[in-house]
Amino acid sequence: MTNTNAKSQSLHPIFYPAAHYDSPTSVLNDNELSTPEKRIILSSWASDMYAVESCPALREIPGMSHTIRLTDILAALRKLDGDNDNDDPPRGGGVPMRLRRPWAAAQRSTP
Repeated sequence: MTNTNAKSQSLHPIFYPAAHYDSPTSVLNDNELSTPEKRIILSSWASDMYAVESCPALREIPGMSHTIRLTDILAALRKLDGDNDNDDPPRGGGVPMRLRRPWAAAQRSTP
């Protein structure tokens, strides 16, 4: 019988990240990974396939001894994008612009 964890330690982190990292922050801090590689690992961890059935805000990654909060994974992905706003709400303008009535604009343009 072979020990899968022993073999996974020798694999590149991209193939078995749970054997190399214990948190989204540890993925971000690994200078040997490229940004796309970090994104692949974090995105796979955010996948619904790892969601804890009774608590969808948590992710249970195979090979990891603890659960990870989805918010931590998403925050790490935002850091990769350079967005460190800490979930500030978007600025206004989007919804009202979409809900504007086209006939109101037509009435304003008639003399």
